[in-house]
Amino acid sequence: MNFTEQFPVLNDYIYLDTAGSGILSQSIQQWRKAHDEQFVQEGSKFRLYQADFLQDVKDHVAKFFKAKAENTFLVQNFSIAFNTFLDGLDRSHRFLLLQSDYPSVNYPIESRNFKSIEYAELDENLEQNILNKVRSSKPTILALSLIQYISGIKIDLDFIKKLKKEYPDMLIVADGTQFCGTESFNFEESGLDVLLSSGYKWMLSGYGNGFMFIKDHVYSHLYQNRVNHALPQEPFLKHKKLLTLCFEPGHLDTLAFGTLKQSILDLEQLGMDVIEKKLQTLSELAKKAFTERGLLTSEVAQRTAHSTIFNLKSDEVLTKRMQDAHVLFSPRGAGLRVSFHFYNTEHDLEKLLQIIDRA
Repeated sequence: MNFTEQFPVLNDYIYLDTAGSGILSQSIQQWRKAHDEQFVQEGSKFRLYQADFLQDVKDHVAKFFKAKAENTFLVQNFSIAFNTFLDGLDRSHRFLLLQSDYPSVNYPIESRNFKSIEYAELDENLEQNILNKVRSSKPTILALSLIQYISGIKIDLDFIKKLKKEYPDMLIVADGTQFCGTESFNFEESGLDVLLSSGYKWMLSGYGNGFMFIKDHVYSHLYQNRVNHALPQEPFLKHKKLLTLCFEPGHLDTLAFGTLKQSILDLEQLGMDVIEKKLQTLSELAKKAFTERGLLTSEVAQRTAHSTIFNLKSDEVLTKRMQDAHVLFSPRGAGLRVSFHFYNTEHDLEKLLQIIDRA
């Protein structure tokens, strides 16, 4: 399938930077233009039905990830929602984190006065490392990214389910920003208690939107110091519950969240099963090719399954060569990060390998 008509940037670049930023489609640009034109023409009248509009977005997000709509929150991005989540927790919690995880995951926890923080080593034995640390340090919360932003290492989701069964009282909180939009996912049946994500990467919904799901029992862990305080009774606020006031304060942007809904409709039209299968094929082909060329760390090369994010060993010559060939990528860690989404092809991989192999 050719996506260059919907994504014009693909005409000018080998776009291997979805892990840095997803791209917008022509159809979504047209929807956004019509949205703002209506705002121009109607002014305040345009916002009369924004509550229904945003509830519709929430319903679509919840359905897409098989979560409960009443436990779904629309947020501006992962980081704002995660910081708000942490501020609602009692400081007696003991955390388990991953070494070198995304700074927006680890730093907000490290910079607050929680009782203790332990770290699991991020290598080819990630799942066993986590299990060993859980057994030894008995954390009350495990917080991690489902896919690591530098290496592309992906946590085994079946392991998360098993871990939750073995330690049901431990909250498992995940950043899904590098994961959501890459495969079908059932939040309610997962081992996760909380999933937060920005929408601008693999969801292809631009900036200023994200989402958060929680399980029913998480309510009892959040903002317990406020539960006895009377909620606002003004007509425009009285329908909102405590966590809605915490995670969705103030006005929400219908342009940003409407874009998220449009992206979900597009992903559904393509079919998440089709997207998942294509990304799995690209991941396997790329991992094999990069491993053969010695471009991956041993931690990544030795794992069975991987995402479509790869960090390649590089030097200034290869960096310049890729830039001259109009390859879009991101420098991350000690290498060059490339990432493949559904609009990428095996031909994109072949062109990248030709650039790499060029003497």
